[in-house]
Amino acid sequence: MDYKNLFHIVIQLISSPARAWEEIRLQGEPRTVFTSFVYPLIGLCGLSVFIGSLLDNGWGGPQSFQYAMIDCCAVAVALFGGYFLAAWLLNACCMRWLHRPDDLPGMWQFAGYALVVVFVLRMVIGLLPDFWIIALLLQFYTLYVVWEGCRVLLQVPEGSRFRFTLAATALLLACPLVIEWVFDELMYLLN
Repeated sequence: MDYKNLFHIVIQLISSPARAWEEIRLQGEPRTVFTSFVYPLIGLCGLSVFIGSLLDNGWGGPQSFQYAMIDCCAVAVALFGGYFLAAWLLNACCMRWLHRPDDLPGMWQFAGYALVVVFVLRMVIGLLPDFWIIALLLQFYTLYVVWEGCRVLLQVPEGSRFRFTLAATALLLACPLVIEWVFDELMYLLN
């Protein structure tokens, strides 16, 4: 895994989304987003939540390790499932609203890179859980990342761009939250 390139893309998507989307568009194969971006960032999010949970709760024996693993799994499942669910729903929206052909790999690429803000904030909250209010506000920067991405990568017509940006941002932010809530409720019921 090329973490130097990974962090370069993360920083560029956050600091200059238009230029980053142009580089992403020129990459070619959309399926490389899995191994080069999404999976490593989900792993880093899980690791930060695991470390943060151990630091927050202290080491109290195997029980604290178990709780840290549950928190880590909840975040990994939420981000993984939320990513694929959002990509699938966005693809359906494109087919319905924009009358585009089915392009799920292209939507995987778009959703993966558009979730950059969610991934970074998840890492920060994992290590510093007291900053959740600031992170809640900062995740709306996803709106700007999606705005630029739908213009460059998806080439959404200007008349539909605002509506698509709002729908895409809502899906990208809500899908991981809903899956994490369901996971937490199931963990509560099963324990």
